[in-house]
Formats: sequence, C-alpha cells, structure tokens
Amino acid sequence: MSDRIVSITHGEYEIMNLIQDTIELSGLKDVMCDDKVSSDRFDKAAKNVAVLIDNMMSRRMHKLPKEHSDYKEREE
Repeated sequence: MSDRIVSITHGEYEIMNLIQDTIELSGLKDVMCDDKVSSDRFDKAAKNVAVLIDNMMSRRMHKLPKEHSDYKEREE
C-alpha cells in the first residue's frame, strides 16, 4: 500500500482492499442462516460480493500510483 493518497480512485482501491482483507462474515452468517438452504444462499451471496469487489479493484489498478505494488498498465 502506498502511504499517501494521491487520488480518489487510489483511496477507493485501498478502502476496498481493506474491506476485502478484514471483514469477517461468520457472525452475520450465524444470525442469517439456520439450515443448509439459507447457508448455501449466504455463501453464494458472499462470493458474489467478493467478485464485485475484485472487479471494482481491477478497474482501478491502472490509476494507482506507478510505484504502488498493485499498479498495472491499462489493457486496451
């Protein structure tokens, strides 16, 4: 992670990265799921949200500072 935010996009990327790395869903799953069907639904929903976050992060990688460890050139 780069220490200083250089753009809104950079901030968005770092926030999503932190969310992805630190959010623990087991407590929410315990509250929302009481059988196999609800548990399967929750797992699929969590996977869908993870994919959304991954996609959002990948669309911002070319806008990160060039010295950022996750920076990637924009693919045309």
